Amino acid sequence: MTSQLVLSLISGIFIAGSAAYLGTLMLSRKMAVVAGPLGHLALPGVALALIYGFSISLGAFPFVVLGILAIWLLEMRTKLQMEALTAIVFATGVGIAFLFLPINKAEAALIGDISQVGIYETLAAVILGSAVFVAVNRSYSKIMLLNIHEDVAKTEGINVGLYNFIYLSAIAIIVALGVDLVGGLMTAALVAIPAAAGRNVSRRLVQYTFVSASFGVISAVIGILVSTFSGLPAGPLVIIASATIFLITVPMAKA
Repeated sequence: MTSQLVLSLISGIFIAGSAAYLGTLMLSRKMAVVAGPLGHLALPGVALALIYGFSISLGAFPFVVLGILAIWLLEMRTKLQMEALTAIVFATGVGIAFLFLPINKAEAALIGDISQVGIYETLAAVILGSAVFVAVNRSYSKIMLLNIHEDVAKTEGINVGLYNFIYLSAIAIIVALGVDLVGGLMTAALVAIPAAAGRNVSRRLVQYTFVSASFGVISAVIGILVSTFSGLPAGPLVIIASATIFLITVPMAKA
């Protein structure tokens, strides 16, 4: 096993595992598809990274954070639904990206290239993926209550603005990291598919979160290993592995 494969596997495990864990919250709010538009929002930063030769996740991060801040502030100001605001912000980002995205380098931006991650990108995936896991774990019950009924959360004394910010920040980090693994087009699949598969086979919340994160990790490992031996891009293979796991769990879904 080469050192590059080890770095790719470590990065993929931490990105996909934390994404799937976050996805268990996003499904409860019907927010899983929001990760897709936010992945598109990362494209201007990815384009800059490709032009100037630095990490695409590093390029994506500031643009995703700015988009998240814009959505958070606009939600408090306008009271529009987060999904609607996300659509507005991501469309702006995509328009900017395609003004200067190098067409000859578009593949890495759109479907990712985890085979090129270095030691620093891997360390970032480990540290930030772990940070997302810890932050979401500690805030899980409060964010879940916000997802179910925001007015009840307010009466319980929960700081809605703060926990929405934590929630959105976790999404921003996962989207920025996910660009390396599956590109800007498929980040929604990282959070949605493993969580959906986990819901099919789980009966308790603890089981649901653990199984979903495990499915995310398994999908990443399978996709990266198949990519290494087949020469096909890892990003689509990770998604195909995840979708296959979901299909296997469908007969086990409770009515």
